[in-house]
Amino acid sequence: MSTIDSMKGSHGQMQDMINDLRAMMTEDQLKIRPNAMTTHRLLCELADQMKSHMSSQDQEIYPGLLIHEDPKLKSMAWGFLNGQKPMRKQYDDYYNKWLKDCDFNFTKDFVAETFDIFEMIEERIEREQSILIPTLETSGVFSRVAT
Repeated sequence: MSTIDSMKGSHGQMQDMINDLRAMMTEDQLKIRPNAMTTHRLLCELADQMKSHMSSQDQEIYPGLLIHEDPKLKSMAWGFLNGQKPMRKQYDDYYNKWLKDCDFNFTKDFVAETFDIFEMIEERIEREQSILIPTLETSGVFSRVAT
């Protein structure tokens, strides 16, 4: 599987998780402890998926772009890397505030912040799908080698 295909697959998995979590995060659903526990577990899995996605990009995509001869590719890579910093900070703050203690206290503030996190992830996915992936595909940087 190519780097780009892997990125697209990761996008799909994260989007599916967010869609499932949005459906689960209603006041009535979260009052039921097993549902709250499942929601918490899925939120943690989403965090792991997002961290893995960004780590994969840090290892597989950006190093080659940062040394590429095309200044547009370098600039794009720096833009995405710089955009990750506040995203990681926001997610770490959210995780430490709401998820690390496993108290399953799904307050209105928690749900609101969670939906903000979902929007942040979806905006990142949209930027990668509309800017990063098309640019990579057009440039041929990560073209598949025929076997």
